[in-house]
Amino acid sequence: MFTQQDTAILRPLATRVAQLAQHPRNDILRQLWRDHTSLRGERPMIFVSPEGSWRELLPQHILRCQDAAARSLEYDLRQRIYRAEMIADDVPIERTVLIPRVTLPINAGWGLVPRRVDSTAPEGAWAYEPVVQSPADWKKLKKPQLDIDEQGVQARFLAVQEAVGDILDVRLTDCTNFSFHMMHIYCDFRGLSNMMLDLYDEPEMVHDVIAFLTDGMQGLLDELRQYNLIDLNTGPQYHYTGGLGYTHDLPQPDFDPAHVRTVDVWGAAEAQEFAQISPDMHEEFILQYERKLLENFGLNGYGCCDDLTHKLDNVLKIRNLRRVAVCPWADVEQCANRLGRDYIMTWKPQPAYLAGETYDAAFVEDYLTRELQKGAHGRMEIILRDTHTCHNDPRRFTQFVASARNAIQRVHGMSEHLWV
Repeated sequence: MFTQQDTAILRPLATRVAQLAQHPRNDILRQLWRDHTSLRGERPMIFVSPEGSWRELLPQHILRCQDAAARSLEYDLRQRIYRAEMIADDVPIERTVLIPRVTLPINAGWGLVPRRVDSTAPEGAWAYEPVVQSPADWKKLKKPQLDIDEQGVQARFLAVQEAVGDILDVRLTDCTNFSFHMMHIYCDFRGLSNMMLDLYDEPEMVHDVIAFLTDGMQGLLDELRQYNLIDLNTGPQYHYTGGLGYTHDLPQPDFDPAHVRTVDVWGAAEAQEFAQISPDMHEEFILQYERKLLENFGLNGYGCCDDLTHKLDNVLKIRNLRRVAVCPWADVEQCANRLGRDYIMTWKPQPAYLAGETYDAAFVEDYLTRELQKGAHGRMEIILRDTHTCHNDPRRFTQFVASARNAIQRVHGMSEHLWV
């Protein structure tokens, strides 16, 4: 349980979140997201993820709780308040606190431990230090199993429930994140440059490893099914490709709340390490395997920070595809021509415009307007990610959202909702 001092810090924050969550705007936003992801919306939605910039928006030194779990909750609550009061994007403020029992591992549990060479600069880029030096090293791979710390999860749930459960809705959840990053895993163990050479020098080895990783991930899904550990991600959960999970189209009409299935939830996959790899090799070495995993899900998203403009023919073969990432370097007009109104373009504008010494709001608004015009015949959402710094100027996120709203209005006209 949390100390009295930590609880006394958390309760006013929880009360403020509960107050913000009661605003009618949140119901409207949920409905707009559901319409949007169900291909009924008429205007782009806006989601801002400060990511690394949270260090500048809410520095760790402002936290007052002492216990690690209490500090984590404190930070979560402060982020919600900051989002509502300062960023003011299209993310509804929820009064739920979700305590996950289980998550899918990415590079853990495979029998190898990745190593990295850290930067000498604070928050600088790291480099891979390959642990697989020869094909024989891949024999150390093993298929992972779910690892649930039931005692630890219950302890955290009870602590949060006791501290703020009369103010917020505290819930235990099962697995809600079903995103697959198999090329990420390959590179964690082998290195990025080595991976690119392997495609030419050791193609069968690459196929063997990716097939093994695919089987391992499918085994984890089967284990989740066996132990009934799948939960809905059709609400405030972030969907990996971009945006939120709210939708009219999930769960399925025959949904049983006591037994959530993969067909009732969103899935996602990406292989951004293949940004410089040709469409044919992308299909051969990773996409065909990702499609097999994504066949499990009711709706899917694909892509991350890599340009998929010339890879869409193969991407569109994914079953139940709904979202496609359109990165800052993609051709928005070409993507809109190919995706039309049948898919959501998860457009990720250039985050570097928020990172420099100065921020030019007029330039950003013109940029957003131009790109929205290029994609106006498709279905776009504006997902600002990878903002690892705002040059210690938190106002830039507020200004960005204002610019995005102005740009949307210039392209799509006035909204019936004043803030949208």
